[in-house]
Amino acid sequence: MSSTEKEKEWALKASRFLRAELKRAGLTYQHLADRLTQHGFAETEGSVAAKIQRGSFPVAFWLACLAVLKLGETTLADL
Repeated sequence: MSSTEKEKEWALKASRFLRAELKRAGLTYQHLADRLTQHGFAETEGSVAAKIQRGSFPVAFWLACLAVLKLGETTLADL
């Protein structure tokens, strides 16, 4: 498997994980955007949706999502 294929695989895992956690918490992209904005990230519902659906986002976005969703105990096995 090439490096690019591996990157796509991991991006898909990260995207699915965030969507599943939002669903589990009963939250929408708007809720996530609001929480991220409260923590200093300039996010909108559309920007959050695009990043998660695309599956490519900066690690800072990923870590902020984990923080605002209170998923600090997340491990790679969870993906």
